[in-house]
Amino acid sequence: MRRACIDIGSNTTRLLVAECAGGRLSELHQERAFTFIGRAMKPDGTITPDKIAQVVEVVAGQLRRARDVGAVDVRAIATAGIRRAVNRDALVAAVGDACGLQVEILSGEEEARLAFVGAARTLGHVPGGELGVVDVGGGSSELVVGTAPDRVSWCSSFAVGSGDLADTCLRSDPPSQAELARARGEIERALDGLDVPHPFEAVAVGGNATSLHRLVGPLLDAQAFKRSLRLLGNECAADVARRFALDVERVRLLPAGLLILEAASELFGTTLQIARGGLREGVLLEAGR
Repeated sequence: MRRACIDIGSNTTRLLVAECAGGRLSELHQERAFTFIGRAMKPDGTITPDKIAQVVEVVAGQLRRARDVGAVDVRAIATAGIRRAVNRDALVAAVGDACGLQVEILSGEEEARLAFVGAARTLGHVPGGELGVVDVGGGSSELVVGTAPDRVSWCSSFAVGSGDLADTCLRSDPPSQAELARARGEIERALDGLDVPHPFEAVAVGGNATSLHRLVGPLLDAQAFKRSLRLLGNECAADVARRFALDVERVRLLPAGLLILEAASELFGTTLQIARGGLREGVLLEAGR
């Protein structure tokens, strides 16, 4: 069966369409739009009407393309950017009225579990022990440890994501050393006191990890973090985007995402591999059970 997932996040709204059979996924189409819901949040925690209208338009277009590709089951989910909004029900209602889709707002724990399922079941091998997963989003990040393919033993969701961190700490292009130090401080405070298990191996999921693959390859170790941070701290976003065929908006978020991934790697006590699947894959695999 062809299924689709529309994922409304803090930075992006993404579509994945896949053929789902026998517990496996075969990707048919994916796309994204930078909708930056987190950036449009008012001080009182409400999403502006203009931003809601933009998201509805993007979701409607992605739904049409999912149907064009042959998706018969379309799931819509929302994460931290909507989860924390005072008027999240207004966005859910607007999408429902315009598209006929019921948007499920995931809790941090459910987001972590589905990211683990999507990563573990598309890993391509059976880990020799527990698997760690880090999912860096725009408004939150999740750390998960468990046994493949779907048994989570520990997870934590914390309110630091690449979008919020970039907007509050990394405003220069490229970011200054002082800004990077401030961002590191924010991450350290968010993770302070967290007792994280040390898995046998660990993977990174999400748009930041996928983009870093183009900069340094499939393995995020200490040297890879150092090389990529040196690059992102010395070249403007437009130049990096051109060189590595990335969206300039994604490059602006990368230093923040990189710092969160580096902290996760240190907490897990191991290097990170860049995963094939994540949250959206987890949603589709769960739907097919």
